[in-house]
Amino acid sequence: MQSKKIILFDGVCNFCNFWVNFVMARDKRDLFRFAPLQSNVAKEKLTKYKSEYTKLESVILISDDKVYMKSTAALLISKELSGPVKVLFPLIVIPKFLRDFIYDLIAKNRYKIFGKKDSCRIPKEEEKSKFLV
Repeated sequence: MQSKKIILFDGVCNFCNFWVNFVMARDKRDLFRFAPLQSNVAKEKLTKYKSEYTKLESVILISDDKVYMKSTAALLISKELSGPVKVLFPLIVIPKFLRDFIYDLIAKNRYKIFGKKDSCRIPKEEEKSKFLV
C-alpha cells in the first residue's frame, strides 16, 4: 500500500481552497490528505520533518518523508492527478527560481485577487476522510 501524500494549504485562502477542491476531484487513486497550515496537524508535521517554513504563503507537499514547497509542490501534485492537468508537470524543468518567482507573485496577491475567509475551511461530511485532524 502506498502511503498518503499530505498537502498543507492556507485554510482561509479562497484560491487555496479552490485548489484543494480541484485536487480532490482529480485524485482518482486517493493519494492525498489535506490539512490547513493554521492547524496543529500542520505544525506537528512541519516540526516532524524539521521544516523551518512557517509562513502561510505556500502549498506544502509531504511525500515519502520529504517536504516540497511552492511551485515544486504544485507540479508534483499535478503529476499525480487524472485529466489534462498532468501536462503541467513538465514545467518542472524550468529553473526553480523562475517557477517560484511566478508562484510568489500569485501567493503575494492571492487575497487581493481571490479573497479570503474569516476562518479555516470546515470539511463537508463526505470530505472528512480526506482531511487530517
